[in-house]
Amino acid sequence: MSLAQVKGVLFDLDGTLADTAPDLVQALNLSLCDAGIEAKPFNALRSAASHGSFALVDAAIPNADESLRIQIQQGLLAHYQRINGDHCRLFTGMDVLLDWLELQQLPFGVITNKPARFTRPLVRKLNLHQRMQVVISGDSTRYAKPHTAPMLLGAQQLNCAPEHILYLGDAERDLLAAKAAGMLGGVALWGYLSEEDKPQNWPAFAQFGSPLAVHQALIAAR
Repeated sequence: MSLAQVKGVLFDLDGTLADTAPDLVQALNLSLCDAGIEAKPFNALRSAASHGSFALVDAAIPNADESLRIQIQQGLLAHYQRINGDHCRLFTGMDVLLDWLELQQLPFGVITNKPARFTRPLVRKLNLHQRMQVVISGDSTRYAKPHTAPMLLGAQQLNCAPEHILYLGDAERDLLAAKAAGMLGGVALWGYLSEEDKPQNWPAFAQFGSPLAVHQALIAAR
């Protein structure tokens, strides 16, 4: 397989397509403040933003008992519903990549583990809802990534065989899901990787330092 065979591109959402961490961390800190707990610095929580609400809670209060974890997580979700997309932006260069995909008539979309009640309003707020052929959320199928179910549904909706799809993600589960589904997996090194992550060990076809690097690699392959 090679990039020359790519006929469609799918993205993870948080930490790959868009920089959602500012809203997620703000929602977490609002929930912490509601519980009388001091807000945490953004940089200490950014790398947890790809891994769901409980990962953010655990990064902020790692030794909390279960009832407090659930309280903070529920507060986070409530605040996030209200501020979702307020400070979220596409990563630098992503607009160039998406514009080029459209010019090349290469369809694109999102497969995320974020629930649809957050995914769809965010995609609309980013003005991508009419440009994307695929928006698969964490609850669109019975299983979330790293299971293949959302990946195969995405390929079906993209009307493209998995082996002709480039899937970009910033977490190991993204690359495991892509490989299991038969897609080309690309690591989004610009995303929310932590010091503990070892992307060189993930089952990826390639690693990319920026959306513009993806753009250049696709151009070079055509």
